[in-house]
Amino acid sequence: MAERQTTEPRTRRELVAWRNAIFAVFFVSGFSMASWMARIPAIRDHAELTTQGVGFVILSGSIASIVGLIAAPWLLARLGARVGMAGVMAVVSVGLVLVGLGGSAISSVLLVVAGLALFGFGNGAVDVMMNVEGAEAEREIGRTLMPLMHAFFSFGTVAGAGLAAAASALGIPLSWHLGAMALLIALAVVVAVRFVPAQAPHHDEGEDAPHLPLRQRVRESLAVWTDVRLLLIGVIMLGMAFAEGSANDWLALAVVDGHGYDATTGAAVFTVFTVAMTIARILGGPVIDRFGRVPTLRVLAATGVAGLALFIFGTDPWMLIVGTVLWGIGASLGFPVGMSAAADVPERRLAAARVSAVAIIGYCAFLVGPPVLGFLGQQFGILNALLALLVLMVIAGLAAPAARERTGPHAGSGV
Repeated sequence: MAERQTTEPRTRRELVAWRNAIFAVFFVSGFSMASWMARIPAIRDHAELTTQGVGFVILSGSIASIVGLIAAPWLLARLGARVGMAGVMAVVSVGLVLVGLGGSAISSVLLVVAGLALFGFGNGAVDVMMNVEGAEAEREIGRTLMPLMHAFFSFGTVAGAGLAAAASALGIPLSWHLGAMALLIALAVVVAVRFVPAQAPHHDEGEDAPHLPLRQRVRESLAVWTDVRLLLIGVIMLGMAFAEGSANDWLALAVVDGHGYDATTGAAVFTVFTVAMTIARILGGPVIDRFGRVPTLRVLAATGVAGLALFIFGTDPWMLIVGTVLWGIGASLGFPVGMSAAADVPERRLAAARVSAVAIIGYCAFLVGPPVLGFLGQQFGILNALLALLVLMVIAGLAAPAARERTGPHAGSGV
């Protein structure tokens, strides 16, 4: 696609290709995450790690992800979306190769840690970039697409986990599996980003933007943290991401330890949660377009509170199932809508900094939530610990007005 420097409207074909390219990047990001996470047991066995050792290894990737989130606005401004997304996903691919080698062929914990550091940095950076680009695409197209984009991330995790399970069942060596996945990821992203509109770095910042002093750029990035409205968007994401991440780690265990069912039932109930969340994300865009962000978030928060209450206090199986469905629906759109709301400003560089800020808040919920609930569960019981999620969902609902559309009605083509 030729580089575009004018404000000439894009054709419907260009808009569809742009949208599909971002769908593909979200899918590949989820695919990469599941590809290695599903092989953690094999990495642990080959590298002879203890459970605590596995935790420290994963921590290296988590810390690098935060660094990637912080660095993403600068990289996006310097490289543009095309080169930036392709570049950081290439870093992800290199990281996967190192994890595969360190986790099997060479059996080196240091190599696994180095690989996860690269993997985490790349995925953290691409998370900001694809959300900024996705928000820009949905504004120009004129439809809410971010929930569906995040659903594609979920589709990617399913595909990645499925291929990892098949590789394990067939006895394919870890290094071969992750090496093949790394090559597939790199090729897929290179093909996908060709359909992202080419824009010169700093295209909306003026010719002198590259010469801005580093100190001024850092000051601009830090200034977004003084925006009260942005911090409230972060509160929305914190509450709903906490509810989503905690379900990933504790829902099945709560079914077993809290309600006394067997492990198979726990896994089945967790599957119900993931299906409910994915369906809600697929359908969420049209709902938001019809009713707006604020009413949708308020209803979702109330739905999540009702679901958590049913799950925590319910005594019959149907209460657990219904509660889990409502919990999944309630937590489904907080993260994607928060990303859209954070990026809802005209200046691209500012949008990247804002998305980076709320992404850090959201991912802190994913990182901090599980151990906090574990501590509370140890002290008060797992079901009582889940009351913290209920409170956070209430707070997220109260903060919903911060996500109100800022740039006026969509004026895109409605592709």
